[in-house]
Amino acid sequence: MTPQAINQLFSRNYAEAREKFLGAAARRGLTVDSHELPLRGADGETLATDVVLDGPQDASNLLLVISGCHGVEGYCGSAIQTGLLELEPAPRCKANATDTAVLYVHAVNPYGFSHTRRVTQENVDLNRNFVDFSTTLPDNAGYGEIHDLLLPPEWPPRAANESRLNAFRERVGARGFQRAVSLGQYAFDDGLHFGGVAPTWSNETFRKILRQYGAKRRHIASIDIHTGLGPYGVGERIFAAPDNAVTLARSRRWWGDNLTSVATGTSSSIPLTGPIQASLAQECPHAVQTNVCLEFGTYPMGEVMLAMRAEHWLHRYGCADTAKRDAIKATLKRAFYPQREDWNLAIWVQGREVYLQSLNGLRRCTDE
Repeated sequence: MTPQAINQLFSRNYAEAREKFLGAAARRGLTVDSHELPLRGADGETLATDVVLDGPQDASNLLLVISGCHGVEGYCGSAIQTGLLELEPAPRCKANATDTAVLYVHAVNPYGFSHTRRVTQENVDLNRNFVDFSTTLPDNAGYGEIHDLLLPPEWPPRAANESRLNAFRERVGARGFQRAVSLGQYAFDDGLHFGGVAPTWSNETFRKILRQYGAKRRHIASIDIHTGLGPYGVGERIFAAPDNAVTLARSRRWWGDNLTSVATGTSSSIPLTGPIQASLAQECPHAVQTNVCLEFGTYPMGEVMLAMRAEHWLHRYGCADTAKRDAIKATLKRAFYPQREDWNLAIWVQGREVYLQSLNGLRRCTDE
């Protein structure tokens, strides 16, 4: 695929991304299963999580390629999914096994994708929403200390506010600060990384998709595509399967010894409460699980964090200044989607590589 063709996989907005994905599926003659959200997009467009199955309906092995768990991060995953559907038949068939199918789940969080938010319409971080709400919810006391400092009444924050926030960071350390902010919290519904009070529409829709397409599969693998952490344009492969030695060893055979882990502290991410991968084991407990989170870096963490804080500030307090609102939204979009040709190329090359590694891994497991 030429650099020009790769850049054309990326879109300006959710509506264009969806159109490209649906077009690629149509050219392949593949059926689209659309789960429509009963809300409208930023430009009045239909919002939906679209599902495409490529391969035998009854295949024992299933590879999920997931985009848009964090809405605004969906540009990257959507482009990869569209490109994979556009691959020439030879490399796709060569990598695929006769007993393996690929399930593309496009825009798990279509509201956030369209409205330039990471969160859902409920202001919920979907990757913190897959918890058991019938029991006591996880506690994040650290976040409670800094909620009002992260989202102060005025934006940009005053120097005194940032001084107090920096003092907390110095007290708990860089990793402790990241944990307090990003672990997930269930007490502040207008805050960052809010996990919700019940399963969101996106949570329930994703579980429905798993029950429909994951039943009777012997082995399920998944690639969950994210952006915003790590060096610019680098795709970190983060171990995201059941944490045991056998699964970790198999994952390293598939994706290499540079596979990182939140459990051991080798990842740019931290352990999360209620990640989306929890639903795979819950809804498809009969299947062997081999999952990876593919996290593409954009800009330094401080810059990304500030963009997130600003957008959540906008949600919390509102703003009558149209220019300021638009600037905050544009900054958030850039933080998770740089919109640069060099970044686009790096994302496609690595996304295709992980996809082929995953298919070959499933094929080897079938042959073993």
